Amino acid sequence: MVLGMTTSKQVKARMLLGKYGIGIVLLFLMLIIGILEPSFRTGTNFLNVATQVSINGLISFGMCLVITTGGIDLSVGAQLALVSCVLGQLITKQGMNALLAIIIAVLVSTFLGFLNGILISRFHMFPFVVTLSSQLIIRGLAQIISGGQSIPLQSTFITDVYNMKLLGIPFPILYLTVATVAAYLILHWTKLGRYIFAVGGNENAAIASGVNHYWVKTTVYMISGLMAGLAGVIMAAKTGSAQSNIGVGYETDAIAACVIGGTSFAGGEATIPGVLMGIFIIGFIYNGMNLIGIQSYFQPMTKGMVIILAVLMDMFMKRKNA
Repeated sequence: MVLGMTTSKQVKARMLLGKYGIGIVLLFLMLIIGILEPSFRTGTNFLNVATQVSINGLISFGMCLVITTGGIDLSVGAQLALVSCVLGQLITKQGMNALLAIIIAVLVSTFLGFLNGILISRFHMFPFVVTLSSQLIIRGLAQIISGGQSIPLQSTFITDVYNMKLLGIPFPILYLTVATVAAYLILHWTKLGRYIFAVGGNENAAIASGVNHYWVKTTVYMISGLMAGLAGVIMAAKTGSAQSNIGVGYETDAIAACVIGGTSFAGGEATIPGVLMGIFIIGFIYNGMNLIGIQSYFQPMTKGMVIILAVLMDMFMKRKNA
């Protein structure tokens, strides 16, 4: 009887750890950094971190949907750069209306996501191979469009996209909030979300149940392209220029946020609140290391170790709950 009660408590403890563990990690991280560096605890710094992570946040939500289907998108950083260069070409060199240029640039990245999805779903190509190849192609297109030069974006409309505030809250935080709500609704409250979990959990069973896996996979890569495009617009507004060399490594930040937030590489498991906390954990790691004065080249090492620990924890929890 005592043994049964102990086992029951252990199961409940593992369930609680699996559900709230990432939040505990986030609070613990904030506490440690706050003790080491008092300036970390200020409201201004929290707003700064939330603003900085908004770009990675948009990309991460698109990445989350892709990984949940069992895929991966390594082209998002290159898509961000391409959108920046398209904006530079259309606004600065062609004199196009800024809003129209933004719409066209985001449609370009969405279409590239569509192509990735078609190659993966219809031609059964490995997501890693397709998106790695498209990353190289897209980065090359960005360099061709920009001529390898930085193009200043001479438009106050573009710069306002990043610099404007509403009731003291920077616009990028509002974008992240809207994206969080939209991603949550899509993944947890819609038929598409159920199909995404089904395809990632067991694709053959999903097909047998009548799920159109071609449509599901293509759609998530289109959403990933859309989010990368919107992130590209925000980045261009932040820097005030179009550059083909930006966005390098952004896909790893997005993957890290997803994995830390409980999105399983095996597919079929994810939560948007978890991804959001993963986004902030990455942001607080960078911010805290900068405030403490740790040299920048330790940051990618730390991020890599955090990803490995998150994957190991995910594997450990699956074995325990099996």
